[in-house]
Amino acid sequence: MVLENMEILKPVVVLAGWTMVMWLWMYATRLPAMTAAKVNPDDLVKGSPKKTLDDVLPHSVQWKAHNYNHLHEAPTVFYAIALVLAIIGQGSGLNATIAWAYVGLRVIHSLVQVTINKVVLRFSLFALSSLCLMALVLHAAIAVFH
Repeated sequence: MVLENMEILKPVVVLAGWTMVMWLWMYATRLPAMTAAKVNPDDLVKGSPKKTLDDVLPHSVQWKAHNYNHLHEAPTVFYAIALVLAIIGQGSGLNATIAWAYVGLRVIHSLVQVTINKVVLRFSLFALSSLCLMALVLHAAIAVFH
């Protein structure tokens, strides 16, 4: 099968793969931290709704979990719009380049969040990635409604 005008699917696969890397990283740090803190997961469900893993685990451990959750928010729009662009034959050239920029910025955002977690830097990366996403949505809208 020839994937003409579907170069945009490559960054889609890379971001999905990165999300799985973050899942592994999250549990590789979270499970030992839960053991060290003597956390019984069932107590979190049965206990006070005010007691969460954010309350009992080190912040640096929870940063991974927060980032994993973030990778299921705005990137869902990216996945949808990239598929639209691929289906309508607009998934190469500039759109593929913008998609790679989006994925690169999201990966860097993840690395910042799970290591140093500097909010101003994270926000800057998020804002830049959002501009990339907005450009892809605009290109899809122009192509679909033209």
